[in-house]
Amino acid sequence: MHLPLASSIEALRAVGEETRLRIVALLRHGELTVSDLTDILGQSQPRISRHLKLLTDAGVIDKHREGTFSFFDLVHDGPLAELVHGLLAVTDEHDAVLAADLDRLGVVRARRAAAAQEYFAAIAEHWDEERSLHAPDDVVEAAILETIGSRPYRSVLDLGTGTGRMLQLLVGGRDDVVRAIGVDTSHSMLAVARANIERAELRQVDFRQGDVYRLPVEGETFDVIVIHQVLHFLDDPARAIREASRFLAPNGRLLIVDFAPHGLEFLRAEHAHRRLGFRPETVTTWMQQCGLTPSAPRQIAAPADGDDERLTVTLWLGRERLAVHEPAPHDDRHDDQHDDQHDDREVTP
Repeated sequence: MHLPLASSIEALRAVGEETRLRIVALLRHGELTVSDLTDILGQSQPRISRHLKLLTDAGVIDKHREGTFSFFDLVHDGPLAELVHGLLAVTDEHDAVLAADLDRLGVVRARRAAAAQEYFAAIAEHWDEERSLHAPDDVVEAAILETIGSRPYRSVLDLGTGTGRMLQLLVGGRDDVVRAIGVDTSHSMLAVARANIERAELRQVDFRQGDVYRLPVEGETFDVIVIHQVLHFLDDPARAIREASRFLAPNGRLLIVDFAPHGLEFLRAEHAHRRLGFRPETVTTWMQQCGLTPSAPRQIAAPADGDDERLTVTLWLGRERLAVHEPAPHDDRHDDQHDDQHDDREVTP
């Protein structure tokens, strides 16, 4: 695909100004807010906002809202992305002005990471208690990679991203992934995830604040979609799977990781679990109702610990069929009722 002459001229005019080129060079390192750019560039918020609007109107950068914040990132796909990345490739990153911008970016990120770490420290005990009940993380993560398989993928969507660990696992060290998005309803958890992704220096990852019942990624499809330890927090997990399946690319893979049925009631009372696990056939049926072809579920039992009950982790993989199929029928009025019930509820990863 090639750009029309008018679009090429508009994009080049948009970046052909010092401040806007500095903004584009900064966004190469990950998404930023207006406040971030104001701190880094030392210019007023109205001035930065005007520059961002010109870049957005030209299609050079993307904008998405997260509560009261707006995040900006470089466009990732298509001829405009090739044009912008080509320009950046021949721009000297060690130029004195750009190097100073990068130094200030490091300060902004360090400040943001400290705030995220303070939040996560307050909930770490909760997370550690639950993780101690199932197989070690490295065992589960190895099973996740093996279940997804070796077939390449270019895009990843992580629902209920939490700390962003699944994005680090599925994107880190891969040259074929060009687009990855983590979705969560908690702004505080997204701050933790951003800090972790920035620390891992993964530039192709973005985040969106949104509901798993109404995903903020309209118009996009993904080769791999992950729902990791999220379904047990939901009143209507089947609906979340149905929504996720709408965004699978042809022959894409939907991976669900959750617990087998168990009797640990304290997880419901103290950790906000709404479901005490799922039978393998239950999630398999939900996948089939969405037109997906499920593989046999895989289960990972935790090491025994005396007579105490432990959690078994189950992995389900559903593949998008290459043949065109109709989405599973459902009652829109039922969806509307759930929208009223869930719009303001956080999905805790």
